[in-house]
Amino acid sequence: MPLSRSKSRHVVRMVTAALAATSCLSAAAVISASPASALTWHCKTSERSVDTANYSGPWADQYDYTVKQCAARSGSYVYAKASIRWDGPMWANAYTNVWDGAYYKLMIKESVSGTDPVLKSQKYYGIESAMEHADSYGNGHYNTGTISYKIGSAKAVSDGTLYLDWRQCCGGYKAFGFSASPRV
Repeated sequence: MPLSRSKSRHVVRMVTAALAATSCLSAAAVISASPASALTWHCKTSERSVDTANYSGPWADQYDYTVKQCAARSGSYVYAKASIRWDGPMWANAYTNVWDGAYYKLMIKESVSGTDPVLKSQKYYGIESAMEHADSYGNGHYNTGTISYKIGSAKAVSDGTLYLDWRQCCGGYKAFGFSASPRV
């Protein structure tokens, strides 16, 4: 039996309202998801001074690095990230070929007595370009991405190592470690 014109409009309005309500509920579910930026991060900052290995002249040539190593937990997942800042020599911004290579290795390690085993790691090579394009005072910064690992109920830390390879010098990469984050 066909519907009258007014009943037909009423049905269309009800279906439209139901679809709109479903869309709102779906959007609310997506919005309530917990992104990495909403995590509670536990961080530790450490510093280290590194001498420029391929320079021995009269000018200051130290790179003073400050690394903020952070870890967070959400349920059985652990997240890690790092922020690296440096105060380089004044001449550093004038040379875009100081390095043959540089990267920061970010790691999630299980926190155990003795040596903490690496569960996941990621190398970030973008720090080389950032260091070679420092500001006019030789200073700069670089932020890694965020990595995650499903660890269950075990405790973990975020850790990292800076690897530097000076141009035409010193036999390859040299590693410079920094303090791990607090346990999460």
